[in-house]
Formats: sequence, structure tokens, C-alpha cells
Amino acid sequence: MRVALVAVAFLTLPLIVGQTEHKVMAHMQARLGPMYAGAFHGWAQLIADGVKFAQKEDVTPRNADGPVFRLAPAVALLPYLLVLLVIPLGPGDLVGQQLDVGLFFVLAVVGVGVIAVLMAAWASANKYSLLGGLRAAAQLLGYELPFVLSAASVAMAAGTLSLPGIVAAWEPWWLLWQLPATIVFFVSGLAEIRRPPFDMPIADSELVFGYLTEYTGLRFAFFLLAEYVGIVVISALTAALFLGGWHGPWAESVGWLWMLLKTGAVAFVVIWLRVAWPRLREDQLQRLCWLVLVPLALAQLVLTAGVRVALS
Repeated sequence: MRVALVAVAFLTLPLIVGQTEHKVMAHMQARLGPMYAGAFHGWAQLIADGVKFAQKEDVTPRNADGPVFRLAPAVALLPYLLVLLVIPLGPGDLVGQQLDVGLFFVLAVVGVGVIAVLMAAWASANKYSLLGGLRAAAQLLGYELPFVLSAASVAMAAGTLSLPGIVAAWEPWWLLWQLPATIVFFVSGLAEIRRPPFDMPIADSELVFGYLTEYTGLRFAFFLLAEYVGIVVISALTAALFLGGWHGPWAESVGWLWMLLKTGAVAFVVIWLRVAWPRLREDQLQRLCWLVLVPLALAQLVLTAGVRVALS
């Protein structure tokens, strides 16, 4: 029952995020967008898109490595679904699976995502897909380091690797103390899920559609669903680790609502960045990682260690 409640709460968010992205982007760019699917404001457009994908032919290129090509979309989605199991929705036992090393599990599983991208890129037998996969490998391997270092900072501050334990140990003053780690974690998370302005592996104006070029129908939809679930995962992790998770007024009774609201707020920022920021160049991507985020994350670790020693 507990797992079912957490699953329903977190798995409805990707659909909400997808629909919100359609409408929020339309209003930010002063355009209406599709308004006919659904009686109010085209609310069912995402459902219509899903039905459209289901009706399209599933094409496997003649020169593709068939088994690897067909398996890649599932490998892209599965890690994010596993991560949702250990993110606490509320106080007590309102979490899919309680793990003492939950943060370690999250960091290990999220790193599997690069394998799906490389599978899709290499198996497609397409030069644009391969170039997108090579970009993704360089991007994900680079941003994995600041992603891990920033998460280590908050784990050190809380004194535990358990996600519910980290949320329980959170204090409001962490919003200032752990602010550099928050920024590094969020930016690195965007790069991990390849969202704008870090969407160089897809870069439709340069690489057709990158590692997704040869995918059609439901397999393409699986990659899109993986992207939206990834947004929810990064937003929920940011909310749980740095924004207090379920903490708020009447947390014992409506803590789950605070967690969902904070996750939704961070997801909105992810959508806003797609509209507001242009795509980075590859050199800018690596410079941001190695010359800004990594030093900032290391400085945050030193600060956290110093504060922990002073308080002990």
C-alpha cells in the first residue's frame, strides 16, 4: 500500500510536467499552441500525443543492431523509476523503499542513464546518432563529478546517506549554508538529463535529433517519458536534499503536499530554463563543469567539513 501511494504520487508528476511544459512554453513565447484536445485550454494534448505515438510504425533501421536498438529505451527509463523508490514523499515510512545508503543508491543508478544513450547512438548505425552519443558521453561523464560532490556535501552535513535521514536532519539555515551545493547539484542534474541549455546530444539544429534520430513510435515516446521522469527525479532530489522535502507548516499531516509542491516548483524552473537560455557550445559546457562547478563543489565540501568539525 505504501509503495503504491508513493508510486501514484510520483508517476503522475511526469504527465503533469509534460502537459505544463506545453502550456507554459506556449505562454512564455506568446503563442497559443494546440487548443483542441480537451475541453479547456487543450489540456489533453499530451494524451493525444501519446495516442499518436502508439499509432505510429515502429521502425528498426536495416543496418542497426536490432536487440540493442530496441532495448535502449527501456534502459533509459528504468534507472529513473528505480530512483523514485527511495525518494521520501513524507515523514515516517512514506517512502517506497527505505535504504540506509539511499543517496549512494541514487547516484549509482542515475549514472546508468549514459549506457542507454550510448546503446541508442551506437546501435542506430547513423552518423548523427553516433555524434550525439559521443557528446552525451563526454557531457555525462564530466558532470557526474560535481553532481556527486554536491550530494556528498549535504550527506556530510546531515551525517547520513539515508534520504529520509537527510530530510529529517534538514534545518532552514541550510538554504544559505548549502546554497553553492544546491546550485551545483541542480545545474549538474540538468546536464545529466540532457535538458536545455545542456541538450547538445540532441541539438536538432545540428544533429537532426542526435541519438534519437532513428527512433519512432512508442520507442521514441519511451525516451520522451524517460526525460520527463528524469525531470521529476532531479526536482524531487533537489527538494529532498536541499529544500527540506516535506518540512513546512503541519508537516506531520500534509508533509507529502509540501514535497510535491517543492518538486513542482523546481520542475517549473527546469521548464523555464528551456525557454530562457540558449544551448551552450561544447567548449562552454566543459568550461562550466571543470572551471566553475567542480571548484565550487570542492569549496562547499571544505566549508561543510569545517562547520561539522566546529559543531562537534
